[in-house]
Amino acid sequence: MSTSIVINRTSPELKSTYDKDGSCRLPYRFDDDTVELLRQRVADISGQRRPEVVHEKDSDVVRAIHGCHEFDDVCAALVRHPQLVEMAETLIGGPVYVYQFKVNLKQAEEGAAWPWHQDFAFWSEEDAMPRPDAVNFAIPLDEVHEDNGPLVVIPGSHTMGLFDLPDKSEDSTSDWRQHVSNDLAYTVNDDRAEALIEEKGKSVILGRAGSLHAFHPSIVHSSSNNRSADRRALLLITYNAVDNAPANPTRPAFLVGRDTTPVTGHHDERLVLAQVADDIRATA
Repeated sequence: MSTSIVINRTSPELKSTYDKDGSCRLPYRFDDDTVELLRQRVADISGQRRPEVVHEKDSDVVRAIHGCHEFDDVCAALVRHPQLVEMAETLIGGPVYVYQFKVNLKQAEEGAAWPWHQDFAFWSEEDAMPRPDAVNFAIPLDEVHEDNGPLVVIPGSHTMGLFDLPDKSEDSTSDWRQHVSNDLAYTVNDDRAEALIEEKGKSVILGRAGSLHAFHPSIVHSSSNNRSADRRALLLITYNAVDNAPANPTRPAFLVGRDTTPVTGHHDERLVLAQVADDIRATA
């Protein structure tokens, strides 16, 4: 038997959930016209030959695009959306700037998995980000279901520090290309991930195109191969606390934002974000 409870959560309730679980669904959704506009921009950028566009290994299939807010006006407007900025400031606790912007594209039947990992491992080890005082906002541009490679997170794992960091005594940095491919430089051991799941469970992030989900940079997460005939494009904006900016980042600017000026909200009529009620389902 399944039941459904519809609620509207306040900012303090959202922050409480985020602090406890390391992720939360946000009660907003971009409308269909906004999603279609973002899809069009992603398609245009994906067809360009530029370093921000990353392909699957030994393939012309686009895996991800990075830093789009620096050269596309719609993406630039998106990161300044007043509700996004306000929510980021609420969850982090102060002024924010854009640390990363990317779109992970899992093409139908071709998109490869992302192994278990923690984003803060890259930001700490490669960029010397002082603390995990950042937040990821995930916006699917396609409907996300069980078979097209959804994001899977382990609730509460963000409170346990970083796992399985490699010994960097000999090689102090890794190739940035290992930060955008499925051969990641920093991963969480599969056995450890399974033990964490046994202890804490796991949450599969599904949802309609345009929905919003926040997750912590230290949460252990992964995603599977796209086994379906449906693409799964996931747009990700990372806001970082202004006082948490790395002092001397060396990775490309499309991976590590250099402009640490606090983002101020600005409404763009092309980007419509409506408040929606949470639909929480439980089975018994």
